[in-house]
Amino acid sequence: MKILLWIGNEPNQKALANKIHAPHPLAGIITETRPYKRNITFSKIVERLFLPSIAKAWWNMREHYNNSYSNYPQVKMLDVQTINSDEAYEFSKNIDADLIVVSGTGLIREKMLSLKPKIGILNLHTGLSPYVKGGPNCTNWCIATEQFHLIGNTVMWIDSGIDSGNIVTSEFTELNGDENLEQIHLKVMEHAHELYLKAIKFVSEGKINSVPQESIAKGTTYYTKEWTLRRKIALVSNLKKINGFVRSDEFRKNKSITRVIKL
Repeated sequence: MKILLWIGNEPNQKALANKIHAPHPLAGIITETRPYKRNITFSKIVERLFLPSIAKAWWNMREHYNNSYSNYPQVKMLDVQTINSDEAYEFSKNIDADLIVVSGTGLIREKMLSLKPKIGILNLHTGLSPYVKGGPNCTNWCIATEQFHLIGNTVMWIDSGIDSGNIVTSEFTELNGDENLEQIHLKVMEHAHELYLKAIKFVSEGKINSVPQESIAKGTTYYTKEWTLRRKIALVSNLKKINGFVRSDEFRKNKSITRVIKL
């Protein structure tokens, strides 16, 4: 089975590439390195001064993966500013993969979706679809909106929407309630990688699972522009509530009525 990876050029994606490559040698990798835009706003200044745990949690997770995986697997590679570039299309076409695996890129556009690998194109969403979709980080949205039971991950067949494709599998990320924000992010990411490996193995064996999201629930799509200072303050404040809530009957009840797609 020839697997091509389309990923964001981040340490957690580098870790994912290595984890996939070990059991399923990759035919190629395209990394997307989006241009950095320095945009200092009042909200960001306040966050850095008074809410440092948010940025610290993400940067420490990145550092964890940088220390664990220093290099990408030694396979054909291409780095682009956008995954929808002509270079990415030609590289992908030449690889002629059986399966394309996506994680952490910008929204995949029509030209790239016109590629039709034998098995299909999978996408990893570090959130529990269809309940929580979008960005910039679904785990943070779950905490900020006190939907702790919806922290989890989804592997889906990609489509042109935002985290909206038919689901292969989804799972809750198990928490004990004692974690800080950094530990929660690392647990979610490790679980995401484990779930992706499980899904890749599943489809590589010729098995099929494709559950339309609308058959499960409507859910909510969050947008980066909505991730305001007020939401960030709610995130930090609500972290204090997780410990008690994860051990509550309400938490267990909420999980019991939330549908996940097990393999």
